[in-house]
Amino acid sequence: MVKNKKEKYSHGEEFSKKVGIKESRRIKARQKKGFSILYGLSMFGMVGWSVTIPTIILTLIGIWLDRKWPGRFSWTLTLIVMGVILGCLNAWYWVRKESRGD
Repeated sequence: MVKNKKEKYSHGEEFSKKVGIKESRRIKARQKKGFSILYGLSMFGMVGWSVTIPTIILTLIGIWLDRKWPGRFSWTLTLIVMGVILGCLNAWYWVRKESRGD
């Protein structure tokens, strides 16, 4: 419930500003060249491979280490976790680089 006219107009102006900002962002995004569905899919693929490749490589190294030097802990599991962490950092780097336009 609105108590007075000033408060009513203040709220309306605030709403108009928010709508204007969102609309200007939408227009700017549509005018940006080079972004398409294929670009989005390629970025998705790049992120996936950025995580997958280090994970697979470190998993294979872990399997080899487990066969060569068996121990109380599993090299394979340890290196899988390290591969996922390394891959996520790698993907984060590439996404950040692409979003800045470097």
